[in-house]
Amino acid sequence: MRSTAIARIRGGPLAPQINGTIVFRDFGRGVWVSVDISGLPPYQPAKPEQSPVGPHGFHLHEFGTCLVGNPAEPFLKAGEHWNPDHQPHGNHAGDFPVLFSQNGRAIMKFFTKRFRVRDVIGKAVIIHENPDDYRSQPSGNAGRRLACGIIE
Repeated sequence: MRSTAIARIRGGPLAPQINGTIVFRDFGRGVWVSVDISGLPPYQPAKPEQSPVGPHGFHLHEFGTCLVGNPAEPFLKAGEHWNPDHQPHGNHAGDFPVLFSQNGRAIMKFFTKRFRVRDVIGKAVIIHENPDDYRSQPSGNAGRRLACGIIE
């Protein structure tokens, strides 16, 4: 049984400079998720009729593909947030904390009891342009998809 998996994150056409790794490790009855991402766009506060850029929404998505598709709206084939127990948004198993960055780099570690490593192998991890509001249905109004990686 596999107890560790890695997603190698690569930026798409909207943010090709993004790269990094996310490591998933079974621990006790949950999973430690370790994140190290660089190349994130600088924070831009919200303006009238415009969402902020950053902190960045960060989620597991239902399908394991990072096909770009439409360069203006990349990675749509990854589907919606992974939500195996059909919860409202904000409580999806695939809803992760937003990524705060300094000089384009975000390092974070968090623990979740929502899944085991074996459950997420083959899923996509997506980094979004905007913060997740954890309320809007179905995906938190997190904006365009900037980067993607498949959990292997």
